[in-house]
Amino acid sequence: MLIIAGLGNPGGKYAGNRHNIGFMAADAIYRRHDFSPWSKKFKAEIAEGEIAGEKVLLIKPQTYMNLSGEAVGEAMRFYKLQPADLVAIYDELDLPPGKARLKTGGGHGGHNGIRSLDAHCGKDYRRLRLGIGHPGVKELVQHHVLSDFAKADQAWLEPLLDALADNADMLVRKEDSQLMNKLALALGAKAEEEKPKPEKKPAAKSHIHQARIHNQPKMPATGPMAEMLKKMFGNKGD
Repeated sequence: MLIIAGLGNPGGKYAGNRHNIGFMAADAIYRRHDFSPWSKKFKAEIAEGEIAGEKVLLIKPQTYMNLSGEAVGEAMRFYKLQPADLVAIYDELDLPPGKARLKTGGGHGGHNGIRSLDAHCGKDYRRLRLGIGHPGVKELVQHHVLSDFAKADQAWLEPLLDALADNADMLVRKEDSQLMNKLALALGAKAEEEKPKPEKKPAAKSHIHQARIHNQPKMPATGPMAEMLKKMFGNKGD
């Protein structure tokens, strides 16, 4: 069995927060695949299903972010699982919005949910970090993560979650680099769709044509030569 733990805070107050992108990812996977109804166990909401021929337990800890490890650790002990059987999905300040990174092990990077998971579950689990961007200064971090995604964020958030749900089989089969490519392509394609098309410029004349125009000699307007040309060709108005 594989546990996919989406991290966040419970309750409607936090539902749209950037800090809850892990919950959003778990919900997207749940909607796209065949899972049992959500139920309450292990201090969490859980749903059982199957992806790519493997049993999967989706879990959304209801302990609040800072104690996420209590719920996930309890589930791991119940099913006698190891850290390698766990994937945690969570928000990452140090990644630009829409970017994703997936690796095994590592530090908590100041993320309290991951600090709790490390303490209760060991450290050698896979970590899928979903970028939410940094507000720029440390003093604004708490407000940033506990604020809802802006309307403009939906341009990358929905395609990212959809691509993750569509390709959850790669997550289960540990095809990590392929999954990262799929997520990057999904966001890249969205960016291409939204990029304004350049206006068509008038067709440029060939350099030969331009040279002919520029190299034409100017005819004299006065003097003997002008009088001779006037006799030969007449005025343009004649």
